[in-house]
Amino acid sequence: MGALPIGRGSRKGRAMDKALCFGALGVGALMMLVFLLDLIMAVPFGGGVTKGNPYLVADILGLLASGVVAYLGWNASRDLK
Repeated sequence: MGALPIGRGSRKGRAMDKALCFGALGVGALMMLVFLLDLIMAVPFGGGVTKGNPYLVADILGLLASGVVAYLGWNASRDLK
């Protein structure tokens, strides 16, 4: 096995940096939406804000963590300009 061939569709340098920043921003926003929907409407995982919900803390921490990831992606994309 040799080295992987680099085709025309590969990204290098600045284009790859932008793609990674916007990818992190998209993943963070998507996960924030999933955790928020689970916390408010109990849609994807059946959570919700009830007293007997054992995953309430996990929803809140997941919401905070995805917010941090989205912020870091946004902040890194601002540095690339």
